[in-house]
Amino acid sequence: MKNLLIIALAIIMFFFKSSSHADYKKIFYDFKINSISGDVINLNDYKGKPVLVVNTASYCGFTKQYDDMQDLWERYKDKGLIVLGVPSNSFNQEKKNNSEVKDFCKVNFNINFPLTEITNVKGDNAHEIYKWAKDNYGKSAVPKWNFYKILINKEGKIEDTYASLTNPTSKKIINKIESLLN
Repeated sequence: MKNLLIIALAIIMFFFKSSSHADYKKIFYDFKINSISGDVINLNDYKGKPVLVVNTASYCGFTKQYDDMQDLWERYKDKGLIVLGVPSNSFNQEKKNNSEVKDFCKVNFNINFPLTEITNVKGDNAHEIYKWAKDNYGKSAVPKWNFYKILINKEGKIEDTYASLTNPTSKKIINKIESLLN
């Protein structure tokens, strides 16, 4: 009986799992977002490259993941990976303004991968990228906390999502990134 229950739950989870085979009307590369310096980041500039999108926050317990995001960037940028940090105060753990976030990231983590301006990542006020992610991938694309990760494949569709607890340099993420880069 216990085995039947496990099998039934596995089947149910399979049918409710979102996938990157959604009926995308737009792809990730169709959007723009402002950089932390105020310039526009045209995501079409990243076309054909996988992008790891991570909503970040300066006062979060996961903030040390900035080091791992920078490590990923340095390790794979020449192979085509884009790491995109999206500072957000959606969970009330970000600094007051873009300048403070930019300085914090430079001084404490020597970040040189692209960062956006402080951006809403959930709810009615979420940036259109996050609304698009939810519409096309389901609730699993909505950040549950800071340092939630969305991996975009070379086609501009969501490949997978990763919880805040999943380190950017975890074997799970590295393996998926390497498969996308090959």
